[in-house]
Amino acid sequence: MQTVPRGAAPILVVGRSGQLATDLVAAGRRAGVAVAALGRPELDLADADAVARALDRTRPAAVVNAAAYTAVDRAESEPDLAAAVNRDGPAALAARCARARIPLVHVSTDQVFDGRKAGGYVEADPPNPLCVYGRSKLAGERAVAQMHDNALIVRVSWVFGPSGDNFVTKVLGWARTRDRITIVCDQRGRPTYGPALADALIALAARMVAGGAGRPRGLLHLAGASPMTRDAQARAILAAAARRGARCAEVVPVPTCDFPTAAARPLNAELDPTLAAERHGIRLGPFADDLEATLDRLVGPRAERFPPVNHS
Repeated sequence: MQTVPRGAAPILVVGRSGQLATDLVAAGRRAGVAVAALGRPELDLADADAVARALDRTRPAAVVNAAAYTAVDRAESEPDLAAAVNRDGPAALAARCARARIPLVHVSTDQVFDGRKAGGYVEADPPNPLCVYGRSKLAGERAVAQMHDNALIVRVSWVFGPSGDNFVTKVLGWARTRDRITIVCDQRGRPTYGPALADALIALAARMVAGGAGRPRGLLHLAGASPMTRDAQARAILAAAARRGARCAEVVPVPTCDFPTAAARPLNAELDPTLAAERHGIRLGPFADDLEATLDRLVGPRAERFPPVNHS
């Protein structure tokens, strides 16, 4: 893996306390790469002056933008704030990075698509977001691409892991207090392990710093190896947790139309990661293995010598 040498200028992670930012800092340590993570108030994407000051102070070798407005449903009633953080902030960041000739990795989302495709979405598929959040993220992608010719826009999907709030932690929390959990059965995607995603993003940023004809740029989809529906994912989480003695619950599958939310979500959020594998040698792992690693930290080691605990 190409890395930035110790003692070199750091990779700046925009975002500090979020799930992906936390994983990026840990990934930097694993790779022996200097990483500086800045979030609000030192670096507020909605404040162009704060963006400029942070870059001037840090003087990074590369920037990974892991910050975003991610309250998908609330964005329907806060479109201006979503646009400020997800469109205007990345535009200001990209413009400043371009002027300083700093490579930029900008993290985006599967929700730029409408979910009507039968298979996985490739980078060349036309986006058509269904909600304010998705539209703000697509606008951010386009602003970054317009402002900076040495930028890589990475779309990610269904990120989970032991840090932060995600679907795995939600399901575990629901099962502690409920006997039955209602989960949509017609939304499909690829669960993506946050630590492995962070390793890939740090490696891509380092390759951009190294330069050369094959340096990463443009659009790239990064996602785990296992397509599945949300209800199947929930059942896998609960079964693996039960092997660790955690309380289990019944998963009740329902169609999305019976589970209304403020923001529409694509039924098919599956990103095709083929290009990442073929062009950059990046292959993220299967959900089952990454779930085990996540639950080892969240719940504890498997206790297969003992039968699952029945809390019903």
